[in-house]
Amino acid sequence: MKTARILFASDLAPIRHFAPIMKEDPAAVYGDLLPHLQKADYSIVNLESPLSCPDGLITKSGAAFSGEPEHINSLKAGAFKAVVCANNHTFDSGVTGFLQTRQLLDDCGISSVGAGIDLAEARRELSFSVNGIKIALFAISEGEDMLGATENSFGVRPWEVEVLAEQIRAARSKYDVILISAHCGLEYQPYPSFYVYEAFKRWAEAGADMIIGHHPHVPQGMTFFGKTPAYFSLGNFVFYQPVKFFHRKTGYFLEIEVDKTGIVSHNAVPYRIEDACLRLLNDSEKADFDVLFEKLSAPLRQESTAKEAWNAVLAYNGLAGFQQELEKILSTMRENPAKGAAMLRNRVTCVQHSSQWIDGMTRIVNGNIADAPQDMIDLVQEFLTRESES
Repeated sequence: MKTARILFASDLAPIRHFAPIMKEDPAAVYGDLLPHLQKADYSIVNLESPLSCPDGLITKSGAAFSGEPEHINSLKAGAFKAVVCANNHTFDSGVTGFLQTRQLLDDCGISSVGAGIDLAEARRELSFSVNGIKIALFAISEGEDMLGATENSFGVRPWEVEVLAEQIRAARSKYDVILISAHCGLEYQPYPSFYVYEAFKRWAEAGADMIIGHHPHVPQGMTFFGKTPAYFSLGNFVFYQPVKFFHRKTGYFLEIEVDKTGIVSHNAVPYRIEDACLRLLNDSEKADFDVLFEKLSAPLRQESTAKEAWNAVLAYNGLAGFQQELEKILSTMRENPAKGAAMLRNRVTCVQHSSQWIDGMTRIVNGNIADAPQDMIDLVQEFLTRESES
């Protein structure tokens, strides 16, 4: 039976330190990962930036940025055939920037999924065939900063768990393989938010063959829901952050083999993000990563321990963490009302933040905010504080 090799990589944004590198030598940023990208039958990446900024950047809760039209050459050099646009940066330069970016992609024969001029377009799956195998990719995001598409307005595909589950069930008879890309979860944490865990389980039960998460900017573990592999966060890809935190400089892409019966195999390939380019881990680093990945994945094998891991995230944040965040928002509102309002609005409307606040406040009210396994709390601390040696 024929198979197809699918590669999925996480966040790519031609910004900051990588912007000139990707313009001057479009392939160089991939380093020794490039042969992996080129040998895949079909490579997909989460494009976490518009490539055009005609009207300036929007005001939002977090950072807003944009690449340039010339950066399309780096996507071409990476041999990417499709990009995911269901993320929190697709509309950083407004709808005009998005439409111009999509036109650039179309002109280069690169497909896109997960955003559109209305909800119907944002919900539409990407359908493609490789070696006679019919594959669907659904992409979903959290619609941060009120940028989830509606019936009458542009945006990304918003967080609608049951609607996507129904789409998966309806698509099951039309496709050999159904992949889900989900841009979600609380940033920089080693464990997934519990609402993410529940959503991934729901989509697996609906018939998804594989679920792939990204957005936390650090690697998280994986589990199986029945036969469905679910990876919760691939970490950063070509996404430069000017920090020394070790885990923000580590990521992994997925090499997935499929046939007409579904997923044949899947392999996480880890790498480091350096100043000049990405590079594959050496043997010693790979052994350390494998140990870490097992530690990240172990609690996710059961729902009860996955909930404990989420409680560890809340416990490390604690009452003091929530107080500091409130004070930061109020301070920003005094200095820059629009920015502060965007931050507060996002805490209320975006599920990653609202779930953290609702769960955290509930545990404070109940007097058990600090109750979580100490080894899990320690790992949260390491992810948020460990710095690279070089």
